Amino acid sequence: MRQIDVHKLSDEARFNGFHGKVLLWCALIIIFDGYDLAVAGIALPSIMKEMGVTAQNAGFMVSSALFGMMFGAIFLGTIADRIGRRKAIAICIFLFSVFTAAAGFTDNPYTFSAMRFLAGLGIGGVMPNVVAQMTEYSPKKIRATMVTLMFSGYAVGGMLAALLGKGLIEAYGWSSVFLAAGLPVILIPFVLKSMPESMPFLIKENRLDELKNIVSQMSPGYRPQSDDRFALPSADKAEGAPIGKLFQDGRGFSTVMFWVTFFMCLFMVYALSSWLTKLMASAGYSLGSALTFVLVLNFGAMIGAVGGGWLADRFHIKYVLVGMYALAAVSITLLGYKVPTEVLFLLVGLAGASTIGTQIVTYAYAGQFYPMAIRSTGIGWASGVGRSGAILAPIVIGTLVGMSLPLEQNFMAIAIPAVIAMIAASMINHRRSASASHDSVSVLTPAASAMAGK
Repeated sequence: MRQIDVHKLSDEARFNGFHGKVLLWCALIIIFDGYDLAVAGIALPSIMKEMGVTAQNAGFMVSSALFGMMFGAIFLGTIADRIGRRKAIAICIFLFSVFTAAAGFTDNPYTFSAMRFLAGLGIGGVMPNVVAQMTEYSPKKIRATMVTLMFSGYAVGGMLAALLGKGLIEAYGWSSVFLAAGLPVILIPFVLKSMPESMPFLIKENRLDELKNIVSQMSPGYRPQSDDRFALPSADKAEGAPIGKLFQDGRGFSTVMFWVTFFMCLFMVYALSSWLTKLMASAGYSLGSALTFVLVLNFGAMIGAVGGGWLADRFHIKYVLVGMYALAAVSITLLGYKVPTEVLFLLVGLAGASTIGTQIVTYAYAGQFYPMAIRSTGIGWASGVGRSGAILAPIVIGTLVGMSLPLEQNFMAIAIPAVIAMIAASMINHRRSASASHDSVSVLTPAASAMAGK
């Protein structure tokens, strides 16, 4: 009988078409997810005008999706362990596609907010599932690169929303960009057929023939045998890690600093995503020009995500983060001042790189900091606390916009969290990181042999 450690096989596999297929599906889902998230900010000025809502009420309308994201991440991220990751992802696609499209048929802020809340369940729920899927099926040597490339789909989705918005809103009204979000629902049958299921779930359900097929595609050198016995490293079997473990072994203060960092970064991300179009329009730019800034913001985010990941692989990730938050504080502050248009585009791109891009690197650092047995708990709680910053941002900035403050004060309010995040990140005790000790590294890297009979 052969004892096969599937995670070790995954770690040591060479990139092939199977990995490319998983990357393509996950990135495509994230692109649609990013579109659905960005579309409200793109259409916000038109929605406010047609529905006759104030800036503060518009902030609550945008935040309704973020409330949904918080609940979706908790519930749909957890339910995958019971029904399978593939079905959970399909449910998320259905929710964010159908209910974003349904928001396009609404004519009052209350129904709109309800539809966006339901869409938010899917937008938030898909995140932990595709991150887990991409991490599980990536060779260890290029895992960070593949996860970063997948995450870049958010920026691509935001750019797609801005491009479509420039043409559709002026020609057909704001509802058109929401209706376009319903198209991904046709992909659900293909996702259920083509995307591989999670290996731990298949082992738990004793679906060994399906697992053998996946392993043979992932690692072509594997030849299935009837007596193969599949196993997982003990660290991967840890379930229900209590929150208390996040504060053990000297990690408590750093855990709180991660929470502060996530809160502040997500505040900036959603403040810009929700209000950049409106702020630029109020500064005298046409709707088309204001949407171009959103396009540049997301292009910068894509560069920042890939570039930040590249830097983090080559330099100390903590200090890369500190530098990126400092860049965010400077670039966002300068957005409020009168500068040549070319410089303004550069500043918007840098703001995207140092907010949305930095958030991805912050996720990566949290993943490195916590041991495997409590990694999902650590990331989940940091993300959950951070989501409250995302919820508050549209409301707070909407209130400030409603006060008719000077433009520079609005952008300064978005930049202040960058300074706080920079300080919090610098105070994380990296010596308590799982990646900083030999014992912790041995937990992160499955040590069981792939084949006991080899």
